[in-house]
Formats: sequence, C-alpha cells, structure tokens
Amino acid sequence: MARSPAGPAVSVDRFFELSMVGLVASGYLAVLGSAFLDAPTAIAVATGLVLRALLVTGVLRLRLSVRAVNALAVACIGFFPIDYLYVSREFMPATVHLVLFLAVLKILTARATRDYVLVAVIAFLELLFASVLSTNLSFFLFLALFLLFGLAAFASSEIRQSIRKPGHLARGGLKSFHWRLAALTLSAALGILALTGGLFFLLPRTAQAAFRHLAPQRFRIPGFSNEMMLGEMGQIRKWRTPVMHVRFFDAERPTGLKWRGVALAQFDGRRWYNPSEAGQPLPVTDGLLKLRDRSRAAGIRYEVQLGSMTSDALFFAGSPVLLRINSARVIRTSTDSYRLDSGTPEGLHYGVYSALEESSPRMDVRRLSEEERLLHLLLPPVDGRIVALARQVTEGLESDEARARAIESYLRTHYGYSTDPLSVPATDPLAHFLFERRKGHCEYFSSAMAVMLRLVNIPSRVANGFQSGVYNPVSGWLVIRASDAHSWVEAWLPGRGWTTFDPTPPDPNPSADSLWSRMGFYLDAADTFWQEWVLNYNLDRQLILAAQMEDSSRMLGSRWLDRVKATVTRWKTAAAAWAGQYGVAALIVALLAAIAWRYFPRLRAWWRTLARVRQVQRGAARASDATLLYARMLVVLQRRGFQKPAWVTPAEFARLLPVSETATLVARFTAAYNELRFGGDCGAAPRMMQLLQSLEHQ
Repeated sequence: MARSPAGPAVSVDRFFELSMVGLVASGYLAVLGSAFLDAPTAIAVATGLVLRALLVTGVLRLRLSVRAVNALAVACIGFFPIDYLYVSREFMPATVHLVLFLAVLKILTARATRDYVLVAVIAFLELLFASVLSTNLSFFLFLALFLLFGLAAFASSEIRQSIRKPGHLARGGLKSFHWRLAALTLSAALGILALTGGLFFLLPRTAQAAFRHLAPQRFRIPGFSNEMMLGEMGQIRKWRTPVMHVRFFDAERPTGLKWRGVALAQFDGRRWYNPSEAGQPLPVTDGLLKLRDRSRAAGIRYEVQLGSMTSDALFFAGSPVLLRINSARVIRTSTDSYRLDSGTPEGLHYGVYSALEESSPRMDVRRLSEEERLLHLLLPPVDGRIVALARQVTEGLESDEARARAIESYLRTHYGYSTDPLSVPATDPLAHFLFERRKGHCEYFSSAMAVMLRLVNIPSRVANGFQSGVYNPVSGWLVIRASDAHSWVEAWLPGRGWTTFDPTPPDPNPSADSLWSRMGFYLDAADTFWQEWVLNYNLDRQLILAAQMEDSSRMLGSRWLDRVKATVTRWKTAAAAWAGQYGVAALIVALLAAIAWRYFPRLRAWWRTLARVRQVQRGAARASDATLLYARMLVVLQRRGFQKPAWVTPAEFARLLPVSETATLVARFTAAYNELRFGGDCGAAPRMMQLLQSLEHQ
C-alpha cells in the first residue's frame, strides 16, 4: 500500500520543534526576568531563538555542518574558564553564559532525538538558574510557560515517534490538530499548577535561601551605606523599581512619612561619609529587640518588606521603639542608624513600633558630648559666599531652632527643584548650586542646609532614606520605589535632640496618575503576594493562613445566613442601580449581539463570495470560482421559478429549460462554466460574469 502524503507528519514535526523553541525561550526569559543577564548575552540568545523559529517556519534556510557545530561547542566550553577568570569573574554568571550559549547552539542544530533530549536538559538548567537568581513574580509566569511548552513537546514527541514507526500510517485531514493538541497541553498544565499550588500551601518552605549566596545582589542604591557623593540621589530618583513595601497595622494610615535609613556626619566638600566603625551590637531575644523607651509621642505599628538592595540598612519611620526581626543581632551606629550584622537579605521582613517625633521640648534629652558636637560641626574649607549667606539668613535670630527654621525656609523658597544632572562637573558643587545654578535635587538642599547650620554653630548631619510612597489599594501595602529616595537634615536642638528639617521644595512636575500606573497596582499586588506567600512562606506563614481559615470558617458557621441575605440585598440594589444607568444601552448591545450571532455566518459567506467575485472581475480567476458563479446563476433562476434538481447535470439542466432568451443565456453560461471548471480556461470567467449580469437584468 502506498504511504499517505507526509503532510500530517510534517505538521507534527513543526509543532514539536516550535514547542522545543518555546521550552528554551521560557527558560531564557525566566533568567532574563531576574535582571541578571548582561545586554550582549541577552541579545545573542534572543537572536538565536528568533533565528531557530524562522528556520522551523521555513522563512529561512540554514544548515551548519557537523564540523562547524563541534568547533562552536568546543569554543563555548573553552571560553568558560576565560569568562570565569577575566570577564565575569564569578562562577554563577560564567556558568549561566555557558548554558545559554550551548542552548542556542543545540537548538539551532538539533536534528536527532538525542539532540532534542539535550536541548530539554539545557532548558531545565536555565529554569533552575532562574529559580536561584529570581525573586520576582515573573519567575512563576515563566515556570507556567515552561510547563506548558514541556507538555506540548512531550505530547508531540510521542505522536512524532508513533508516526515514524514502520507499518503506521499518518491520517490526513487533521486540520485542527494544532489547536486540539494545544488545548490538551494547556488544560494539563493548568491542572498540574492547580494541584501543586494546593500542595504548596500545605508544605512550608524550609530552604528559602538555598544557593542564594551564589547569586550576587543585583540592584544597588547608592547613598544608603557609609558614603554619598553629591549628585547620586538625582540619578536614583529616575528609577521606578519598587525597593520596599510597608503595611500599617493601625486603622489610621499616616502620610508624608520619612523612612530613615542612614545618617552621614562628615563632609569633605563633595561627599558625605561616616568613618568605618564596628557599631554597637544589640542581641535579639526571641525575635524581639527593644531599641528605646516609650515616649509620650504618638506611635505607629507597621511591617516592612525589603526588596533587592545592596544596602544593609534597616529603614524606620519616626523613632523605632520595638523591633521584631528574624536575626541574631542588630548593629546600632554612632549616627543612630541600624543595620543587620550580616547584611540585608532579599525579601527581609520586620515589624516595628515607632514613636513619631515630638513637637515640644523634652526634659529627658541627653546632652551631646563635646566629641560628638565637634564631629557634627567639622567643615572643610568653605566658599566665603556661603559663610556670608548663612549669617545673612540667620541675622537677628537668637534660638537655634529659629535659625534652623530660617535656613530651611530660605532654601525652600529661593531655589528650584530639578533632577537633571550637571552638564560639566563643578569644582565646588555646593557653591555652584547656591550661587550659579540655583536648582538641584534633595542632597544639594540638605547639604547646603547642613553646612549653613554648622557655620552658625548648630550641629547637623544629613539623613538618607525614602519619602512617603504610594498606597496600593489592591494589596493594602505602601509601595516605596527608588524614585522616592530622599535626603534631609537632622539638627541638634537644645531640649529637642536631633530634629528633622527638610529644605527641599516640592517637585514641580510630579508623576501623574495614569491608566498604566493604576494597572501597575495589580502587578505590584501580585508581586507582593509572591514575596510574602511564596519566597517567604514558612511555618509562621502557614500558621497565619490556618488561623485566617479558622476565623473564616467560624464566621461562616455562625452568621452565614445573615451574610448571604446582606449580600443578596446588596447585589439587588447594585443591579437596580446598574439597570437604571446602563439598562437601555445593555439591551441594545444584547440585541445587536443576538442579530450578529444569527446573521453573521450569512454575512461572512456573502462577504467572502463578493470578494471572490471581485477577484474574478479583476481577471484573477481560478477553476474553483466556476462553482461560485454557477451557484449565483442558480439563485437568479430560482427567483424566476426555475430550480435545478440535485441529480441533474448542468448541461442537462440547460436543455430542460423552455426555449427562451433565458435558456439561451443559461446554455452559453453552462458552456463557459465547463471551460473554466474542467478545462482551466481562465478567459471563460469574464464571459460568465457578462452572461450572469445579463440574466440578472432580464
């Protein structure tokens, strides 16, 4: 028996090869989503994947020789030690480069079954690397995509091998094969994700930080360590990356808070810095640490979730009183900042009770030692104009607080805000800001105020952190981005201690609330859920989830009927209001949808027929168009009472018609129909159109 055409087999092969490309691409995108790849590697791998997709679809034709493939593979492996020792200088990046380049090489040249097995292994290694490197929700999305393409590749591989077995016949006519197999793999992937998702919440994660030390931190924010150069904060404010999330436990959510990270005490004219110090270690007992005594000021309770930052600082609003953190000890610095002893890991959670700053003098404020006072008054050589300006602004004022308020107000009202960088570096950045450019971003304002305070004998320092943030109503968390980075001043006032001043004027061009930003709330809420319930899911989170489920079941058991009635009433009210506002429009839309559903197939058939008729009129007729034109002729004759029986041939039907002008036109039309339909004479199509028009106008 002759073997059937290879169309179905070719279709299965193409589906399988595209599934393998998708498998490698999903692993690559998972690594790319971790922000770990450098631009040349990302572009090279993406180019290779696109090239393979073009080869599979037949757009391009390329075939590498076995010798060339082996040479490229040896070159990739030989480049690994060079990459490790001189280029990347780290094991993880060099290994990722090797795996990705081998993946591109194998996917471009795969032909045999063992080649595709190796491609699948390399794709799995990509996903494994991404699981170590990524802390974002995008990893879960690419994991689902990897699972989908993996199932598609496995299913199509089985079909492919079955077709190629001797004695097996590939049936034709499988026009919907791709869609049916795609639907099967999609449903299987969703089922697997649903089952594993349920099991996930039953089993807490105990290896949260496994292999984390292999991946270096990827997002560095300058200014939150022991040094800050003038001009750095303006660059940070251009980044929209979320770096911190805060959730308040009190009913009233305060606004306009400053999230203090570090304070810098020494200034050399171009940078603020702190001398290296070990700090004071504070041991944490049972996850709790008391940082200071409670004060009379109002307090707030909140939880902080840090993102991927290289800074080891802990961020607080107000003055922290009590800290709940999963760490052995915390370091207190000489500038009243706090950091972890071993650096801040990704996804760190800690809870805080803080006292907000008091506005009235206090009797319990400790005195500033002479050594601390001299440190916070120390200045490098200062431009004489800055000295004169400080004296001019504070002239006639007696108290330190009045002088500090005067300098703060002067800077806020006489200078403009701008994040644009300097076109040419200034020799004296502070003098250039105050007397030439007269605009800048927050660290120029805070530095100017701190220096001017020291010139009038008021101890001061610069504090760095974040300002405010945006509340996400979807997740209930305050989202703090890198663009919220801020710098302000702390001045030592008698009876008040270190007091906050902010000389920076408001941004004249704040970011507007757009549709994209509102959509970003949902993405951020999903990412917050990922961080809280996936990356940091442990026994504590499991107990919280169990308690929430218990409370929900208890509420359901006691007042479920009242809640159902209230819900139904609320739905009725909402439905009535909606019907009153949109009822007529909804009825019209439903009526139009019903008409479209009823008549759309006919309209589509009519439109396709009209398009083919126009194609015939342009002289681009095909043999199959003869049947279309003949069907239109039968419709015209049927309106005149002549109906062709199904068992009668076109020639017999033409002879059965009564002798008339119509019969003559039908006979000539039938002859032209046979010439086009069976003779392939495209010149008969115009004659058929003319005869059809004559029949229609009789």
